[in-house]
Amino acid sequence: MVVHPVNLYPLCEPVQGARVIVRLVIKTERRGAIAIVTIANPPVNALPVAGWFALADAIRTSGQDPSVHCVIIAAEGKGFQAGVDIKELAADPTNRSMIGVNRGCFDTFAAVYDCEVPVIAAVNGFCLGGGIGIAGNADIIVASDDATFGVPEIDRGALGTATHLARLVPVHKMRAMFFTGAMVTAQELQHFGSVERVVPRAELLDAAIEIAEVIAAKSPLVMRRAKESINMIDPVDVKRSYRMEQGFTFEINLYGDSDELRQAFVDKRGADLRAGDELL
Repeated sequence: MVVHPVNLYPLCEPVQGARVIVRLVIKTERRGAIAIVTIANPPVNALPVAGWFALADAIRTSGQDPSVHCVIIAAEGKGFQAGVDIKELAADPTNRSMIGVNRGCFDTFAAVYDCEVPVIAAVNGFCLGGGIGIAGNADIIVASDDATFGVPEIDRGALGTATHLARLVPVHKMRAMFFTGAMVTAQELQHFGSVERVVPRAELLDAAIEIAEVIAAKSPLVMRRAKESINMIDPVDVKRSYRMEQGFTFEINLYGDSDELRQAFVDKRGADLRAGDELL
């Protein structure tokens, strides 16, 4: 197994007082021709800026390895992925961490989408925000029977991943979920055809490996060209669409409501929203 040490802010200097080293949050292992990339940052697998870059690098490196025929993205703990580290953003008085996490999320979601081989997301427990970006860009989703999916960004003073949620549910369902913060179950997504298989949590990785082994047994040359060709006929450019969403995320970050919503989340209290009508 390979573990990926994570340094804070790989694209800029750390903020005053920030820890320089965080946990080893990304692990990679091999099962024959299958690479398993595991997010391991308990308790909720939210990722700091550098964690997103480490995840992107692990996925990209796996896909570029000619001996890898399929990639599985899994997670340890009680949930798949809870998005960005809100505490890290709230602790940074500058815009550096916001820029970093925007770029890190973009890099990860692009790494999933552009991976040269099929990517299977093995989703357990909650899949929120950035988790939706990962799962929505994966080629196949296998979920535990307790998995739930949602985008609480608006409640955290952010936007984003509507692009990827729209790949999981019909457009009006996506809008309702995005505006209300409502969740859907793995069973509902299976009804929509987005989740391939729903299994007990103890069987999740085995189910993902079972599908991956079918893929891995096929011609790697044909499979890599198949992945490339399917991406080329997608009706929506997911990278461009998501990048546009990120522009609005950064815009609303310039208003006080975003800071207050993040801090209220960290403090576990109601938000004191003061944005005047002149900002609307």
